[in-house]
Amino acid sequence: MTTLVFSLVLAAAIMHASWNALVKARAEPLIAMTLLTLASGLIGLPLLAAFGMPRPAALPYVAASIVVHLGYYLALAEAYRRGEMSEVYPVARGGAPLITTLVALIVLGERIPAHALAGVVLLAGGVLLIPARRGRVIGAGGGAIGFALLTAGIIAGYTIVDGMGGRVSGNPGAYAALLFVLDAVPLPLVVFSIRGRLLVESARVHFAPALLGGALSLGAYWIVIWAMTKAPIPEVAALRETSVLISAGIASFALKEHVRPLRWMAASAIVIGMVMIRL
Repeated sequence: MTTLVFSLVLAAAIMHASWNALVKARAEPLIAMTLLTLASGLIGLPLLAAFGMPRPAALPYVAASIVVHLGYYLALAEAYRRGEMSEVYPVARGGAPLITTLVALIVLGERIPAHALAGVVLLAGGVLLIPARRGRVIGAGGGAIGFALLTAGIIAGYTIVDGMGGRVSGNPGAYAALLFVLDAVPLPLVVFSIRGRLLVESARVHFAPALLGGALSLGAYWIVIWAMTKAPIPEVAALRETSVLISAGIASFALKEHVRPLRWMAASAIVIGMVMIRL
């Protein structure tokens, strides 16, 4: 991985944690997520005009990614509705490589090196420690950890889909632009059908912050899709997950959440475990 790719993926990690904080800062995460998705789509329109369309071979990947991303938005919004950012984000991001590795081991019967197995143990321990209090591992109130783990599984899916789609597209910029433009349709339609009045009222008041969040979301994932065409997907994914530690800092200082020392330790263990698994 070159210095340029390394630096940009690290910037993408910061951007990703930041837009998640904007979603969590609102009382209605699903509404915030919808506005952010709309904003990303609007920002993507001129970019799509500039980059053009990706190769036809990439279109099935775009279609699959849109379906998977809809589940991601719904699951993540529900996780944030039920829990704090400092417990949801590390589990959602850290659980993705854990789920991928466990499937490879148990379902596919693959063999992995000893250092990767050690990484699995460390990562699993970090995920289990996130909701721990006073030395006991407990479930987060209202099922936040369950939805965070569901989000993790979805992340594992769309990372593979978009990594492959970006590579066959011939132009990762065009792939990302088309993805974000089309991705701005399903979630708003679903939410408008069930929370239409609140969505419209929120758009009038909060669309400016949504534009910022949309720009951060689009920029972060744009960089990742581009980086996966320049470096191995596992390396990019591992570096991207440094956002787990960044999110803990944002939750503590910006959202004023009480991030206990145990959660800081858990977040650090998740990052180290992911690096051991991926690299």
